[in-house]
Amino acid sequence: MQGSNGPGRRGAWGVVAVVLLVGVHLLRGGADELRAEGPPQPRAAAAPEAAGTVPVAAPGPLPASAPVRVRVPSVRIDAPVARVGLDADGWIEAPAPDRPALTGWFTGAVTPGERGTAVVVGHVDTPEGRGVFYDLGAVAKGRSVEIARADGRTAVFTVYGTEAVPRDGFPAARVYGSTGRPELRLITCGGPYERDGGYTANVVVSARLTEIRAAAR
Repeated sequence: MQGSNGPGRRGAWGVVAVVLLVGVHLLRGGADELRAEGPPQPRAAAAPEAAGTVPVAAPGPLPASAPVRVRVPSVRIDAPVARVGLDADGWIEAPAPDRPALTGWFTGAVTPGERGTAVVVGHVDTPEGRGVFYDLGAVAKGRSVEIARADGRTAVFTVYGTEAVPRDGFPAARVYGSTGRPELRLITCGGPYERDGGYTANVVVSARLTEIRAAAR
């Protein structure tokens, strides 16, 4: 196992394996015409600040409830959420590669809206074309991410950073560590694509809980 900033297996930072598995699935053949152009990449100004501001009226954490749908209206993402865990080798599974419109919530982390950092992953592309998170790199600060939950409530998160981070030396502690507040990370592949090694980076959208919408009666 590598150090806490690199891909690992079971343990405190077992969740970091997601950054490897998303890339592994995506480099098994792909949409060359898309990769020649490349998916949208985050701008430097969109990166999270060292100490992001905390909304004054941020709601308290929610109890556990599995996510069922993720919506990012600004880039027209509206997709179902499946559960992903660890495979037989101890790595986090990626969403099924034959279902490019599916996202995956890692069940080893908290559910979106709980105190802690929830993680949802998705493919940037597949051999058939665009994946569900193809446009993730274009998400700007201040935009909303809506997570519909099984309990009928919708946890609304506000984006405070979108960045491309290298897969080598991935800053796991910073990306996945708990801030003590309900937070969310949306992750896909990004950066330049190398035919021998796949995408060289991961796009990470960081957001914090700012609104809770009650279930409709």
